[in-house]
Amino acid sequence: MMDFIMVPTIMAIITLGVYKLFELFVCKKERLTIIEKMGDRFSPDMLEHKINFSSLGNFSFSALKIGCLLMGMGLGLLIGYLICVTTVVGYWDYSVESWKYNGTVSLVYGASVLFFGGLGLIAAFIVELKYKK
Repeated sequence: MMDFIMVPTIMAIITLGVYKLFELFVCKKERLTIIEKMGDRFSPDMLEHKINFSSLGNFSFSALKIGCLLMGMGLGLLIGYLICVTTVVGYWDYSVESWKYNGTVSLVYGASVLFFGGLGLIAAFIVELKYKK
């Protein structure tokens, strides 16, 4: 019933895996280049009292975005299910004629997941804007 979501999900996982693999090798090269540039000038005394916590100031909203997206997708699945149960005749009947409604059911599920997922991302964007003010 939810075959429409499998292909994009698998493609996203593969793309993310390849991206992270390339990023791993690029970051390793960058770190090695920085270490080579420092050369003999580096001593362990340089690290004392110079720890910078600037990363605490760069607050990331990625967890909020992912959370709102997943919450919106879950709400979309729930709303799609409720729409199908209440409006599609024979949704629970697995008879010969139930194949006629498969297209409608897939359309309702897909549209509601995309709509509420988008609403979740818009909500995350609004929260991010209010936080930055």
